[in-house]
Amino acid sequence: MGKAIAMVEFMTVASGVSAADTMVKTSEVEIMEATVVCPGKYIILISGDLSAVRAAVDAAKGGNPDRLVDSFVLGNPHESIFPAIYGATEIHNPKALGIVETYSAASIIAAADAAAKTAVVELVEIRIARGMCGKSYMFLTGDVAAVTAAVEKAKADIGERGMLLDTSVIANPDEKTWRNIL
Repeated sequence: MGKAIAMVEFMTVASGVSAADTMVKTSEVEIMEATVVCPGKYIILISGDLSAVRAAVDAAKGGNPDRLVDSFVLGNPHESIFPAIYGATEIHNPKALGIVETYSAASIIAAADAAAKTAVVELVEIRIARGMCGKSYMFLTGDVAAVTAAVEKAKADIGERGMLLDTSVIANPDEKTWRNIL
């Protein structure tokens, strides 16, 4: 994998596929995922060297800015993001539960990166707009103070972008709650 990842999110499939093509023609980047998500939006997740990723995202955003929903570029993504996205995270000792919900797919990944880099927490799951009418969420766990700090950092980052929907910190979730999540 490259040193950087990025995502662009478009309102329409046509805009998204065109943007994906523009991105790979602009820079030497790899498409990690390019797909339709609810409600008919299109996301493109890429990786590569930071300068190439930035150039690809800039080209995609410039091609159809009126259809752009959101985007991000992460120069050094936290290693726990990918297992959380793909449902491969194994949590052995869940503690407090943090929940962050957003209006876009791109904002939840950027928020998860910020949260994971802010405090000692484990990303449990990052759900990207599938089956959620375009909304996204993440679950994270750790000590109450760490989860609270991570959620607050995510809130601040997402709030600046206008994509924050809701957050919650549950200090001591019941075992039945954890069974439902894990």
